[in-house]
Amino acid sequence: MSLEKPDLSGSTAFITGTTRGIGKRIALDLAEQGCNVVSTGKTSEHDDYGEDRDLEGSIEQTAREVEERGAEALPIKLDVRDADTVEAAAQEAIDEFGEVNVVINNASAIQLMTVEDMPPNRFDLMTDVNVRGTYLTSRAFIDHLKDVDDAWILTNAPKIKIDRSPGSAPYTWSKLGMSFVTLSLADELSGYDVGCNTFWPVTAIDTRATRHFGLGTEDDWRTPKIVSDTVLEILSRDPAEFTGNAVYDEELLREAGLADFSEYNLTEGDPAPMSAQMTDPEYARPE
Repeated sequence: MSLEKPDLSGSTAFITGTTRGIGKRIALDLAEQGCNVVSTGKTSEHDDYGEDRDLEGSIEQTAREVEERGAEALPIKLDVRDADTVEAAAQEAIDEFGEVNVVINNASAIQLMTVEDMPPNRFDLMTDVNVRGTYLTSRAFIDHLKDVDDAWILTNAPKIKIDRSPGSAPYTWSKLGMSFVTLSLADELSGYDVGCNTFWPVTAIDTRATRHFGLGTEDDWRTPKIVSDTVLEILSRDPAEFTGNAVYDEELLREAGLADFSEYNLTEGDPAPMSAQMTDPEYARPE
């Protein structure tokens, strides 16, 4: 069974971290449904890439691919850690499109290390990008979202099921901070019909970071498409009713009628739920 995709014509999404991976896939799949995209990230074709020159993708490349799908795009170089830059980017997006309906906090820094081994500057980076970035980006749009239809704040972050994560505490805490901010906004904005939800994959996802840090093999990964389909399924709902949820991709898509997930797998057989179990150790798929 194929999923029914929402018509997002006339909508605009501001997405952090669109240069590659999950963020780019979300941007392109939203564009396929008619949604305009503000493509943001730190990698721009107008920069001297320096040490990052070997990285594929840029905010401009994603914007061009959005436009190839018939939607409008605006690339904005963005450091989500900087309050003034985030505020300026939000205003530029609103000025360009008139309104922004969807804010997606996808940008994230990752390093799986113990507390002892984690350098303080790396801890600060993950805290600033993940937690502060989600806070700043969401906050920059709050007043605007209160006055638009079909308003959403969605964040790529896990369910909060644990109070410790030995071996990866700094990273895991920063991802849980993203969830905490977003789900708290669901209550803070409950009178304004803004749907605030988190989404998270049950399995690891094939991204540059996953490969770079050796987080399993292709047998353990799914494509970013399963995450973008999850976002589309959320956007097909009523934000006034569907808010305050911490969503797993498999669970939401199964609820939408999808029974076979093989199209997302890189190899035969369903990957283990290692991503869900990072913050939900007892997670198990239904029998």
